[in-house]
Amino acid sequence: MVVLLVALAFLMVGICPDVGFEQDGTPGSNTELQEDQINGTQVNSLTLASTNTDFAFSLYKELALKNPGENIVFSPLSIAAALAVLPLGANNNTLQEILEGLKFNLTETPEADIHWGFWHLLHMLSQPGDQVQISTGSAMFVEKSLEILANFEEKTRTLYHAEASGIDFQQPQEAKKLINDYVNKETQGKIKDLISDLDKETLMVLVNYIYFQGLFFRSSIPCPELLKMDWLLSQLRSVEVPMMNIEDLSTPYFRDEELSFTVVELKYTGNASTLFILPDQGRMQQVAASLQPETLRRWRDSLSSRMIKLSLPKFSISTDYSLQDILPQLGIREVFSTQADLSRITGTKNLRVSQVVHKAVLDVAETGTEAAAATGVVIKRKLALIMNPLNVNFNRPFLLMISDTDTRTSLFLAKVTNPKGN
Repeated sequence: MVVLLVALAFLMVGICPDVGFEQDGTPGSNTELQEDQINGTQVNSLTLASTNTDFAFSLYKELALKNPGENIVFSPLSIAAALAVLPLGANNNTLQEILEGLKFNLTETPEADIHWGFWHLLHMLSQPGDQVQISTGSAMFVEKSLEILANFEEKTRTLYHAEASGIDFQQPQEAKKLINDYVNKETQGKIKDLISDLDKETLMVLVNYIYFQGLFFRSSIPCPELLKMDWLLSQLRSVEVPMMNIEDLSTPYFRDEELSFTVVELKYTGNASTLFILPDQGRMQQVAASLQPETLRRWRDSLSSRMIKLSLPKFSISTDYSLQDILPQLGIREVFSTQADLSRITGTKNLRVSQVVHKAVLDVAETGTEAAAATGVVIKRKLALIMNPLNVNFNRPFLLMISDTDTRTSLFLAKVTNPKGN
């Protein structure tokens, strides 16, 4: 039986007015984007993918610290792509904090090159394919009475394909329904009620999404057998879960004796794969602490084909995060405060980001895998190979990363602590 994978992710950025600051915000010439940089950007897709991996692992560590012992799933690409829109409307320290929080080095890479890098990456991911489907998109819902600068609107449309739509935030319930209906539709009904709260102070909501669909490589993934097996929650506790068992599976495999974990890669028909990372009992924290872009590269370079017997749980997990409480730990602080400078959006320093919400769902079953995620940022006023198969049994907490193999971009990152949910 072929396993189907569908993955979706959204980032919603909500912007509200920030009263009490002077008008300013003429864009500086050093941040102007040049059309000819499309074909000559300093940020190629592999460099951007490495930076995105760095951001993904940094964010994962903060989420794991704040949510110990819980399942984790999120889309680092969706979050980064949505947050990267904000510097188009930011100045000074606000701009610098956002891009450095996303792990870019502004001394080495100018802002304009970063945006063109995202344009190129999103363009590559959206190319039609016979085997793997990846589509990305953005939307910008703007208070109908708000006048945004033509320069900001043009750049968000050109670089991130974010079309601006007028909306009446003075009717917050109707506005919330319109945005949630949009997210629900784009995620095929997987993400409902992304936004739980809007008020009349909201001026803008930015939404980013990614959709992925692929089939496991037919010749190497035999039909799994579903059996009930014990899942080890700890050394003293276990629960019974349905496990998918695949006999005689030839797939890329790596064993790290130093950190005591195993990596198995399952490839899709096309340009995508999932890395499953299984720490030995009690070693999750040490393995998670080692997560760095160079570590991931070493793991991938060390993979070699091996015959294994694979046991993988059938599970469904979901998460709901308020990232405005997490992103300051990565250095993104000012944009949430009364000091925020988003003056390249309207020409005035009266805006700040009030919330960044992210929802995600990941389902893995013998008939397929389905994942969805949504993130929202709200902006408001400033108010204040082997002959004998080796048994690889994923019967305890593990990590997984879904990636586009052409660009090595991390689409989803997850930790499965309990297949039955948190």
